Amino acid sequence: MKKLHLSILAVAILAGCSATSPAPQVKKEFNYDLTKYNLDATKAPAQNFDLTKWKITLPELTTEGSRKGKALEINRHDLGNTQTPYVHPEWFYTDPKTGALVFVAPNEAPTTPNSKNTRSELRGMLAEKYDDPKTNFVISSHPDASEYGAIGGQLKATLAVDQVSTSGEYRKNNAFAVVIGQIHGSDNEPLKILYRKLPGHEFGSLSWNYELNPIPELQDARDSNGKKLRKDIRHNVFGTYNLREHHDDPQDGIRLGEIFSYEVNVEGDIMKLTFTKNPGEANEIVKTFDVNLAEGNYQSHEVDQGYQADWMYYKAGVYNQCNTKASSSNCEWRGMEAGDYAQASFYELELNQ
Repeated sequence: MKKLHLSILAVAILAGCSATSPAPQVKKEFNYDLTKYNLDATKAPAQNFDLTKWKITLPELTTEGSRKGKALEINRHDLGNTQTPYVHPEWFYTDPKTGALVFVAPNEAPTTPNSKNTRSELRGMLAEKYDDPKTNFVISSHPDASEYGAIGGQLKATLAVDQVSTSGEYRKNNAFAVVIGQIHGSDNEPLKILYRKLPGHEFGSLSWNYELNPIPELQDARDSNGKKLRKDIRHNVFGTYNLREHHDDPQDGIRLGEIFSYEVNVEGDIMKLTFTKNPGEANEIVKTFDVNLAEGNYQSHEVDQGYQADWMYYKAGVYNQCNTKASSSNCEWRGMEAGDYAQASFYELELNQ
């Protein structure tokens, strides 16, 4: 594995240019006071953020070692190392102007085996190995809760989405969309936080999904209409998730480059979600949601058994929902210059477990 150290980042900063060539398609300039985030633009990500409980997957192939030919992963020891900090000049780096932690994922690139979508995304690792229960967390009513790395936990993030794909099909909810935070279970996700902005719109929409969690025998089962029983139940936060080409711009949404925050706090059996638009400002808007992860039967869907007996882990970064390999988005790959990528800049990122 080849590491890129702080000296490479410093060269980009001194040259007065970003570490990646395409400029985010921001419609409006925001005059934020970023000093409150205490970020140093001359430092690598691990020197501004605590990354010791994360590993990262990046959208390119590993060229050597046991993972040769698979999507590149940087383990938590290398990622969290502040002495020889890891930087990738295209997919994972410090913004040379703001100090923000930048994640980038193009529409087409190597992916993990179980997904057709590219990602530059952190995965919570509370222990060393995937097969160690201590790596993951559970809710308090889990029958074997003491065997896991944590009961519940908190993920806090303040960020701006800089770019979503400019190609895609308007009828597809995954087109022009990116996942910026998750709780993932052994098979399904009790939480996905998504941002979606249509081309031509000034405002994008923020939403979150709860994925129904059927018993294993029904994971791939379908109803009488041929639709999977395992599906996402979507919730609007700011804007509307399923806008189409003819719909009006969601004026209550969030622009590219506009800072917002989310907090996911799993306490006992309850997942508490807090979303904040204009955080810390006089016009701050806060929306909250509570979900009992043990209860099941979510919104009267009898197939859902809930997540009481499941193990979970947090994810954060950029999981691009546009891809060229499936019909879920019908996105293209015309290159970075054409805007066929997703990017987000994190100003705060904190995992407490």
